[in-house]
Amino acid sequence: MENGSRNVLKPMDSEQLREYGHRMVDFIADYYKTIESFPVLSQVQPGYLQNLLPGSAPDHPETLEQVLDDVKTKILPGVTHWQSPNFFAYYPSNSSVAGFLGEMLSAGLGIVGFSWVTSPAATELEIIVLDWLAKLLNLPEQFLSKGKGGGVIQGSASESVHVVMTAARDKVLRSVGKNALGKLVVYSSDQTHSSLQKACQIAGIHPENCRVLKADSSTNYALRPELLQEAVSRDREAGLIPFFLGANVGTTSSSAVDPLASLGKIANSNEMWFHVDAAYAGSACICPEYRQYIDGVETADSFNMNAHKWLLTNFDCSLLWVKDQCALTEAFSTNPEYLKNKASQANLVVDYKDWQIALSRRFRSLKLWMVLRLYGAETLKKYIRNHIKLAKVFEQLVSQDPNFEVITPRIFALVCFRMVPTDNDEKKCNTRNLELLEAVNSSGKLFLIHTALSGKIVLRFSIGAPLTEEKHVKDAWKVIREKASYLLRK
Repeated sequence: MENGSRNVLKPMDSEQLREYGHRMVDFIADYYKTIESFPVLSQVQPGYLQNLLPGSAPDHPETLEQVLDDVKTKILPGVTHWQSPNFFAYYPSNSSVAGFLGEMLSAGLGIVGFSWVTSPAATELEIIVLDWLAKLLNLPEQFLSKGKGGGVIQGSASESVHVVMTAARDKVLRSVGKNALGKLVVYSSDQTHSSLQKACQIAGIHPENCRVLKADSSTNYALRPELLQEAVSRDREAGLIPFFLGANVGTTSSSAVDPLASLGKIANSNEMWFHVDAAYAGSACICPEYRQYIDGVETADSFNMNAHKWLLTNFDCSLLWVKDQCALTEAFSTNPEYLKNKASQANLVVDYKDWQIALSRRFRSLKLWMVLRLYGAETLKKYIRNHIKLAKVFEQLVSQDPNFEVITPRIFALVCFRMVPTDNDEKKCNTRNLELLEAVNSSGKLFLIHTALSGKIVLRFSIGAPLTEEKHVKDAWKVIREKASYLLRK
């Protein structure tokens, strides 16, 4: 027990919370102070923790010091350090002081805000901050809360596409009859995130009715509108019902941007739900010079971006806007007796439980509100511009080395590159790039992942961690060149 039985940790005690909370903040602050001392990618083997922790929970209290010692010696070795300045894998998952404070406050208040009545501030603040972000992105007014549309915080872009696909499915089936489910067709490019495929599975869309259209280097891996039009026309002639189109602003593999205006025109003329996934690159579009990449969003039915990727808001905070909130509520509303209340029954309020899959939800708008207030829009724009500038530095370093090539034009803060093939042997080149990836990641000095574009294995260098500076980018390039030189000498 901590300092004898009189100081045993209570379920909730304000003075104990103050004491323990200070110690935990100190621990986390010290972690960030030393974050560069850890291998970026965890080097442990599968199952490592089973041998380090007991097989059952303790019967009696242990001290916070004992727990934190175990975090240092047993947990941190198994952590991949997403907030490290040398983390260049996937896309960023930002953490910040403001985001952390908002998360702490949300945890401290401990509310479950599924209906307005369960905590009016949680619902109303979410409506307000989603409107703030919509205005920063210069989204059409139809996405604002003052009309038929509005925004909602989901857990991830995957949840967002699941929600809107279900809403779109139910909307079309109300028109054509529920027995037409087997005729519904979904369209996307082959660069679309796998969450769309999962959404199709959950929504009951037949696998043979999922049109995955090929994108290639001729359009920098953006979806060609004419390819979509051909597929839609074929399906209509076959008696099928095109009902959903997913487009991308910043694909996972290469940050490709689909031509929203042209695609939206096709979707609108065929009465399809048009969803725009800007999970990664949406944050950049608060900068006026990058807003062009969501031109055409006025043709969309829904738009999604992840504030937890590149907008200094701790995970999870995925922002979804829809033009017609009724499409969501008609798909997801439940009204059991135990949830009924005057405000909801009178349709005076928004109940976000009817905008999502789950019932319960956290007070996530607090952290986004604190990020927007404690940093301000101009600071957030500078933050994004700096990462894009660092990506230009890396792109230039790659371009100047004859052993490497940039594979797709850089738009935001992702550079796709590879070691060039020798003797035009693409198979050997793919193997060598995977070997390079393994060597770089095993060093612990940085972390990258790969993708495949037109059959080529490509390395992705994604900049977006809050602590990353130019020196980290240049040091990373030095490690990459050293490992490549070794492979070339083999």
